[in-house]
Amino acid sequence: MVENKRVVIVGIPGVGKTTLVTTVVDKLNGESKHASVKSYGTVMFEQAKKLGVNDRDELRKLPVEKQKELQKMAAEEISNLKDDVVFVDTHAFIASKSGFYPGLPNHVLQILQPTHFIIISAHPSEIFDRRMKDKTRNRDKISIGGIKNELAIQESMLSSCSVLTGSPIKVILNNEGKVEEAANKVIKTIGV
Repeated sequence: MVENKRVVIVGIPGVGKTTLVTTVVDKLNGESKHASVKSYGTVMFEQAKKLGVNDRDELRKLPVEKQKELQKMAAEEISNLKDDVVFVDTHAFIASKSGFYPGLPNHVLQILQPTHFIIISAHPSEIFDRRMKDKTRNRDKISIGGIKNELAIQESMLSSCSVLTGSPIKVILNNEGKVEEAANKVIKTIGV
């Protein structure tokens, strides 16, 4: 039996975070560990649908107070999961009209009680190329300079989360074509 772990794993759009997390969960479950992944945005979107939101990318355009309410509901649902390892697939921030809103404010951290924080990253040019190729999402246009800014904001946000919770933080590169290598690093980082 593995010590119960709640791993918050973040990455800006285009780093391959969701693919990487799926790979990690499949590997762990193949080793008879009980691992699951919950997409924070999907949980929020399910709640937002009840409010008439029809596109997941509209979440970040909601008023901040509504985003806070949806975050709290999502955190409560995720905190009830009992698997040995629960990966919380999310973003460190949400770009809104008001600026960058934290994806993991203190009230969410208190509910989730994460044991680890992992930042999935890649080279800015790779992120740019991945975003340009992704036709499945309604993403805002951005430059490589803007991507570098997002990476810096993400590290600042997650560093603050680490300080608030006392949980370790690790940055893992997910370079093109190396998802297995990155998955093994995630597994080693969380000690399972």
